[in-house]
Amino acid sequence: MRPSWRVCRRLARDAGGSEIAETAMVLPLFFMIFMAIFWFGQAYRIYGTLTQGARAGAEAAVAPICATCTAGTATPALNAQAAVYNSLAAAHLDKGSLVPVSSWTPPNLCVCIANNPNPSCTSTPVTCDGTVSDVCVQKNVQLSYPSKGGMGTCGISVSARYKYGYSFPIPFTSLDLGNLQLPGQAQMRAETQ
Repeated sequence: MRPSWRVCRRLARDAGGSEIAETAMVLPLFFMIFMAIFWFGQAYRIYGTLTQGARAGAEAAVAPICATCTAGTATPALNAQAAVYNSLAAAHLDKGSLVPVSSWTPPNLCVCIANNPNPSCTSTPVTCDGTVSDVCVQKNVQLSYPSKGGMGTCGISVSARYKYGYSFPIPFTSLDLGNLQLPGQAQMRAETQ
């Protein structure tokens, strides 16, 4: 037991406090890197969940018969919203953090015209279905153009934004991760059954 105390005392005497100063400089940097990995990991998890929810929403919106759709008045917008909500609930995310569509710009998509060779919109872009306020469902949109090698398909686009709810101001900048809105979007070809 005594030899270990002697060794510790000798090491403490020889160090002269330089290890403590080095640790005091390195530890906060290590902690910041660790926290950045955690916060960006959380943001990526939310982004992946929202993208998966938008994909499930687009699939539910185009399906004529849907097992997970809203009972009763099943419209494509309500079906898509229910699918997005289910994806968020499965990941333990709050659906109340979805940003209302009125506070962000939805994708600029063209109205679907059969065999439309022109890849630019000839009319006004498709607006979001107004029956839901937090998920943008754009029906009858042009997904591909024959002039660009596509089949000229029509479909539905579902998009949403999620407020990154962790307020984490980055030191010495005006950036705050709590002000981020993470996007999720998916498009699905219309089905005919």
